Amino acid sequence: MGFILKLIIALVIAGMLYSLWRRGIVSGTRMRSSEARELLNLHVGATADEVRAAHRRMIARVHPDAGGSAGLATRVNAARDTLLAELKRRS
Repeated sequence: MGFILKLIIALVIAGMLYSLWRRGIVSGTRMRSSEARELLNLHVGATADEVRAAHRRMIARVHPDAGGSAGLATRVNAARDTLLAELKRRS
């Protein structure tokens, strides 16, 4: 009986962690739209094309191959993903 209980608890915890990971909370890449707009220097009503153009400009400066850091490049990518997902939800 003890083994089955431990197995159930482990599966529940694994499921919770997987759920958090899918939402971007565990990996730390999830961000608010306002933070994403600030990072990419965009206004509230930016279009998908404006988001992509701002991302291209910013990633060219912060990419590790251009002398930037992997952490900042990850945040810039997360900002793009956040804003594009927001635009997709709206339409």
